[in-house]
Amino acid sequence: MLVLGVDPGLTRCGLGVVDGGPGQQTSLVEVGVLRTPAADDVAARLWALERGVGEWLDRHHPDAVAVERVFSQANVRTVMGTAQAGAVAIVSAARRGLPVALYTPSEVKASVSGSGRADKTQVTFMVSRLLGLSDPPRPADAADALALALCHLSRGPALARMRAARQAAAAAGRSLR
Repeated sequence: MLVLGVDPGLTRCGLGVVDGGPGQQTSLVEVGVLRTPAADDVAARLWALERGVGEWLDRHHPDAVAVERVFSQANVRTVMGTAQAGAVAIVSAARRGLPVALYTPSEVKASVSGSGRADKTQVTFMVSRLLGLSDPPRPADAADALALALCHLSRGPALARMRAARQAAAAAGRSLR
């Protein structure tokens, strides 16, 4: 399964593609960061991100996209920019008919490191180790994007089965909690 991980941000948007699945070696396909100048108009920045994410989606044709779920921060401007960048990635994937999964930072940290309280250094170390990289991905946004993709590889299949069970139950007129 090919997964694109997106660590959204207006100034730096991390992107990482990994390939793997149950019983398979997980490997790095590509990692990078889209950057937009802080001095530019927000509409121009979002459009640049949409073009960049679209290029990655068209180049790699992932099976799924994993995006970091925005969480409350003290700086409202940062939250808004992160949410807007995340929405651009979600819409770009949806336009191509790709499934999108949202994960909180603590879910991602727990998935790759075993602790939802891991710091950036620990996450980067574990991403490097899980992907067999000799050099850690830089900057942290790139490592976080790879961590999102790895999280989806480990959690995505179970979430898909739960979603299918809920849909089947709803079609049969039952409710699953």
